[in-house]
Amino acid sequence: MFKDKVIAITGAGSGIGRALAEEFALLGAQLALSDIDEAAVEAVIASLPANSRARAYALNVANRAAVEKFAEDVVRDFGTAHYIINNAGTSVFATVENQSIEEIEKVLAVNLWGVIYGTKAFLPIMLRQREGCIVNMSSVFGLVASPCSVSYNMSKFAVRELTETLWQELMGTGVRAVVVHPGGINTNIKYVPKAEKSGALELAVLEGNARKMTTLPRDAALAIIDGLRRGKPRLLVGKGSTALFWLSRLMPDRYGAILRRELGV
Repeated sequence: MFKDKVIAITGAGSGIGRALAEEFALLGAQLALSDIDEAAVEAVIASLPANSRARAYALNVANRAAVEKFAEDVVRDFGTAHYIINNAGTSVFATVENQSIEEIEKVLAVNLWGVIYGTKAFLPIMLRQREGCIVNMSSVFGLVASPCSVSYNMSKFAVRELTETLWQELMGTGVRAVVVHPGGINTNIKYVPKAEKSGALELAVLEGNARKMTTLPRDAALAIIDGLRRGKPRLLVGKGSTALFWLSRLMPDRYGAILRRELGV
């Protein structure tokens, strides 16, 4: 299914993005790997099997023109694109009271606008060829809202809704959209910076979140690839993701108390 397909990945220098690159390389895909840290993505390419077909791109997904150029460069270098995996993400840890407007804007620029830019840049390519898949990385916090993650929560709920809208609009086009809800993945996101202003609640929730992040990035990548193979539009990946999905459905107004208890706050 993935052999010789052109797969573009943002945030490929670490975490789930890197793990996906490694697994797709083993499956014979052609890889356009981007990251804001070009050295990191170059290191990923150096670690791939010798016969891998991969190129590195420096990319700040918060820059619309840069994302549009990335899509153009992928077509120039590979001839087309079959998958775009909008994976790059960031966060700032603070309550609504303590997080500044500037900090919220920074997170939304990467997590939401980066996904919008990636979707808009690659979708026309896929529609023209009537083949392709847009994979947008949401989170379990696109299913439930967690305390002290207001900007992250907003971005991931919006990514979910963007993708669910695409489900309806892309019917019959040959292009599909997939939303991924990772939960408890042991990546650098667990070292999310606190806001300039923070207090005891932020510290307690941060520690509670870190205890839950035990799923290895490779396991998450394998689950995503398996879900893509099976044609699933929503992928629940990693520790707690399925439980939080059902919690959001069964207790939509009351799950907050359960979340706080699990986090120890």
